[in-house]
Amino acid sequence: MLRQNEIFYNKLKWILKERKKTIGAWLQAASPITAEIFGKAGFDFVMVDMEHGPGDVLTLISQLQAVSKFDVTPLARAPWNDPVAIKKILDAGLYGVLVPYVSTREEAEMAVKACKYPLEGIRGVAPSPRAGGYGMNGNNYLENANEQMIVMTAMETPEAVANIEEIVKVNGLDGIFIGPMDLATSMGHFGNPKHPEVQNAIAKIEKAVLASDKFLGTVAGNFEAAQALYEKGYSYVVVMSDTTSLAKLAMDNVSKFREEYPNR
Repeated sequence: MLRQNEIFYNKLKWILKERKKTIGAWLQAASPITAEIFGKAGFDFVMVDMEHGPGDVLTLISQLQAVSKFDVTPLARAPWNDPVAIKKILDAGLYGVLVPYVSTREEAEMAVKACKYPLEGIRGVAPSPRAGGYGMNGNNYLENANEQMIVMTAMETPEAVANIEEIVKVNGLDGIFIGPMDLATSMGHFGNPKHPEVQNAIAKIEKAVLASDKFLGTVAGNFEAAQALYEKGYSYVVVMSDTTSLAKLAMDNVSKFREEYPNR
């Protein structure tokens, strides 16, 4: 939420517009505690997962409150390309949204319109929610939101790959996010983004995005994988999660214990 007399300005958006490298993390546990940890750690952004995570708008707000004192940009993956769902999470005070499963130019245009106030879009105007400071400084937010909000769409289907050249032409769309697991599975290679066919599809998306004015983003299993992506031109990389990263660490410690003390 903006402070009194603060003008809505999204530093991350302009860093990404310059295609500088940024690092972020998923918030998938709906926990303000893990949100606070990641905010304090120094990530450029955190992405609250409203598609696969267990949270609702109230847990989203609690996570945004937890990171509000840190220099981290709060984003969320929307549940779906639905203007009502997108409106509710934007009103919570997000600085950007990732819209999943966008496969055509028309769907990308719909996603942008859901994130923009008229005349650029169809987002309902209200200074009363958290984003507008509960009415205390609504105009400082409302008058700048269309320009400052980050809008990303996810490429997750063969249809999206076929339409990528048209999708990157959409005005108001800032970035393209590649969802490798969904893309691989929708191409018939369940959970196998390393399959050559999937890699060729990813390469096609990369080429189209890097030739456009959009930034390119995806996920990485670790920092070493992220480095390879940065070298290819990615600007937006999610390198860990508050659930899966903890799970990996937990299993690693248990495995080491079992190996060291097989008989206890």
